[in-house]
Formats: sequence, C-alpha cells, structure tokens
Amino acid sequence: MCPNTASTGCHWDGSPRSARPRRPLRVAAASPSRLLRAGQSGNCRHCGHRVDLYQRADQRPIALHPAEVATAHVPETCRWHLSNGIAHPHGDSSGWCRIPHAVLCPHRTHTARIGPHLEAVRRRLAVRTRRLIDTGAFTPAPPAPDAPPADRGRPVVQMLLGRYLAEQAVEGIRCVAQTRHRHRCPHPILAPGTPAGSWRLLPVGPRRGRPTSPEKTMAVYDLGHLPHGEQRRWRLQRCPAHAVSPEAADLALAGWQVFDPLRHAAHIHTRLPHRASCRPGKR
Repeated sequence: MCPNTASTGCHWDGSPRSARPRRPLRVAAASPSRLLRAGQSGNCRHCGHRVDLYQRADQRPIALHPAEVATAHVPETCRWHLSNGIAHPHGDSSGWCRIPHAVLCPHRTHTARIGPHLEAVRRRLAVRTRRLIDTGAFTPAPPAPDAPPADRGRPVVQMLLGRYLAEQAVEGIRCVAQTRHRHRCPHPILAPGTPAGSWRLLPVGPRRGRPTSPEKTMAVYDLGHLPHGEQRRWRLQRCPAHAVSPEAADLALAGWQVFDPLRHAAHIHTRLPHRASCRPGKR
C-alpha cells in the first residue's frame, strides 16, 4: 500500500485548506519616507522593550513608544504625531499622541515630572525589564565609553554641502533597500564602476558660533566633486542597482548622522588614513 502524496486542496480530515495570499509591502509614492513598516520596529538595547523608529522632518531617526497615549496624560513637550511616515514634535489636535521611548525607558533617570499616568506605565515597563533579565531573556547593553574602539573608525563624509558621520567604515556601508526576496540588499554603496570620493584635510568648522580656525584640520571623505545624483545616492544609502529603482522600499534607516564638531569630537582625526583611496580592489 503506497501513501497518497499528491497535493490536494484539503487536509487529511477533509477540511478545506485556506492559504492566505501573500501581499507585498509597498510604500506610497507620495510618502516622504521610503522606510517599510517592517523595518521600523526594534528593541531598546537598555530595557529590551519594543520601539518604533521613524524619521523626523530633518531626516534624523527617533524611537517612539509603540502605543498611542491619551493627549491629556502627556505634557506638551512630549507629544508627537505621525504624518505620511514622518514624526513631528507636537500634537495634531486629536485626543491621542505618540511619545518618545526615552520618556518611559526604565534605564534613564528623569528629573522632570511626566505625570502619574506615564509614571505608572514606566513602572510597569521596569517590572517587565527586571523579569526579562531574571529569566535570561534579555541582557542590557553595557554602558558605552566616551570613545568606543569600534566607533573610532567611523569616518566623516562630506556631501550635498554638508558633513555626516557614517555608521561604519566607508567600504562597509550597506544598501538599505529591500530586495525581491524581502531581505535587505547585501551590496555596498561604494561599488566598482562608480566614482569614488577622496580623502582630504579640511577645516574642522565652527563650534557653536565660534569662528573657524584655519590651522585645525580633519580627515574628511569628500564627495563634493561627484555629480549631484551620485551624492544623493550616497545620502539615501543605496547601491547603484537600487538607486535607479525608486519603487523599492527601504528596510532600514540610513545610518548618517549630521556631523557636530562638539558632539563628535572623538571622531575627528588630523591625519589621512593609510589608504589614499577607498576604491575596492586598490591598495
């Protein structure tokens, strides 16, 4: 007797199979953010709770609490609302709003009063964090030193008339677009066959209104001589293949940070790197 292995539309007991159709994740063409909803969630490395990552109007990321809160329980300075995938730091005249995760994170010490309702939410999150730690399901990240060795290799990149601090070495910056298999693109943005930048010693720049000191220079990976479209591709953090595919959404936020000489003083280097070019394959 041979078992029947033919594929049928019913289960072994005769009940019909119900397969849900797979719906592709897409981003509206009018949305200023290209980030998919699947790429906007994460976990806080200090407390282990879920956070939703959104871009602000200045393209900087912000971590928001995943649940909406009644506006009456939230101070005006902590109210945020979402519009077309962009987070805005004020209310939208509705009865509900979003709040930054930093307001409720048990790892942080708050001196300002946030109200009894938010204090109760914060205590519940603290109890859950302690439970996750006790059961071994979560391990808080150790406090970062002033200048971690892993962060010393983060270069400063100049493009689109501005300077940005990269998340890692130029050769390792990875494309943030989604592939056809719904995974993040593995290709780097510094690809063979595309024009590369050049390392230069440029003035550090003013520090909070102070004039620029011409004798103080820093190593900068300059992309300013590239065409505008190429600089925009770097700013969007996309490989050449996905730069010409605007319909492809993003699965992660671009890792650029607006460079501040005061906040990012640990990443200022006065000497050029050993390799004069970041072109793959050259020494």
